[in-house]
Amino acid sequence: MNTMFLLLAQYGAMAVIPIDLVAKDYFPHLSPEKLLRKISLGEIRLPVVRIERSNKTAKAVHVEDLAKYIDERRAAALKECHQLCD
Repeated sequence: MNTMFLLLAQYGAMAVIPIDLVAKDYFPHLSPEKLLRKISLGEIRLPVVRIERSNKTAKAVHVEDLAKYIDERRAAALKECHQLCD
């Protein structure tokens, strides 16, 4: 299955997903503010989209970027599993 298509189905074909939904669904241990802090520190490599140039505008994640992040995390987990199991 294609992760991006699954995300499009999950979020009703939204191109950008509000950061609060990303935090709730994929980082439930982090508030949206803590997620943004970890992203800005480079601890989580996920591009944040601002609809306007202002820092006060709503922040979101493009569906393609979230899909890539999920796929990269899965690849790392598979690699680790194969190293442990083989």
